[in-house]
Amino acid sequence: MNTKLDDFLNQAHQLDSADGLAPFRDEFVIADDALLYLDGNSLGRMPKATRQMFGDVLDHQWADRLIRSWGENWYDAPTRIGDKIAPIIGAQPGEVIVGDSTTVNLFKLVTAALSLRPGQTKIISDVLNFPTDLYTIQGVIDLLGQDHELILLPADDGIAISMEAYKAALDDDVALVTFSTPTFKSGYLHEIEAITRLAHDAGSLVLWDFSHGVGSVPIDVTNWGIDFAVGCTYKYLNGGPGSPAFLYVREQHRKEANARPWGWWGHESPFAFDLDYRAAESARQFLVGTPPVLSMLAVEPAVDLVLRAGVDAIREKAMAMGEFFVEMFDAVLAEVGFTLGSPRDPHRRGSHISLRHPEGYRICRVLIEEEQVIPDFREPDNIRLGFAPLYTRYVDCVEAVERLHRVVADRRYEAYDTHRTDIT
Repeated sequence: MNTKLDDFLNQAHQLDSADGLAPFRDEFVIADDALLYLDGNSLGRMPKATRQMFGDVLDHQWADRLIRSWGENWYDAPTRIGDKIAPIIGAQPGEVIVGDSTTVNLFKLVTAALSLRPGQTKIISDVLNFPTDLYTIQGVIDLLGQDHELILLPADDGIAISMEAYKAALDDDVALVTFSTPTFKSGYLHEIEAITRLAHDAGSLVLWDFSHGVGSVPIDVTNWGIDFAVGCTYKYLNGGPGSPAFLYVREQHRKEANARPWGWWGHESPFAFDLDYRAAESARQFLVGTPPVLSMLAVEPAVDLVLRAGVDAIREKAMAMGEFFVEMFDAVLAEVGFTLGSPRDPHRRGSHISLRHPEGYRICRVLIEEEQVIPDFREPDNIRLGFAPLYTRYVDCVEAVERLHRVVADRRYEAYDTHRTDIT
């Protein structure tokens, strides 16, 4: 152990002993306790309850009950699980629905929002937004005949957007303001309530993508006046790879918004099999086709864990863990060429931290292939380290810093080429 880290290691043991969330680590499947898994911001660990649930789903609900399970547990899953996610984002019962991917849900809500603002032609986002959000907006603009303009706010430092940039971009021609927060590279956490208020003052609607924050950052869509929101369920909600996303529509907009596309699952009576479409008088109208039942059911026990732990407690630990890591960064990692790619203010940062280094990609490869550390890499030079408070320990943070320092100090990354693999 690097001698500079000795005091930090002692602190880590004390912090872990006092951690009220520490028992939740035992709720997850951890096949290799020596592995430092710091990628929960991309894919959360599997809860043990999910493994147990699948035993019942496969052996009883599907194998035994067969199609009868639609009426017993499957049909209402999109709304049942949506109602469980609702308090995690501060929504009301009936305002959240689970189904389809984040991208598909974005398409639904972008088109719905624009239908509510005819004649307003601008859409505001930023250069830190997740690319699928921007692709979706570009696709909607193309679909609607190129009558809208997408304006991207700059991030001068590559980390954050200034409040002045938001204010300068807003005028009465802006139909929609949409950002993802925390941002996927830097972890920057927008001033959600303030930006929503600014947008409303300008006559714009607001759509937030909470994929990198739901389950780790307190959200209050009701009291903040948010119009629309989406989020994935496989990061801090631990729903599993490709688990379906959720969407939120404020009740006042649901009654007016033009939900697209139409499909039988959004019909007011799917099993009437009418030849003409009539939208359901609920959030179900934003469903389209038959939901992916197996992956959807995996979300439920994982969400139950977050509800038990409480988002406020999760956030408190995430902020403390981030601050602890930044202290170690200043003491140990800055001296070997790393720079901090995330905000220093913990209130403006989500639950992951980016380290920047010119050799970030090759360093990441050494960590994964030799050092039993799993972060991830984002172009051009970001190593992302996700601190998932339900199962990440303070001692994991110290060990990660030790191994990061060793890899760079010994220049072990030089044994790897710079060719990017398909998945980074």
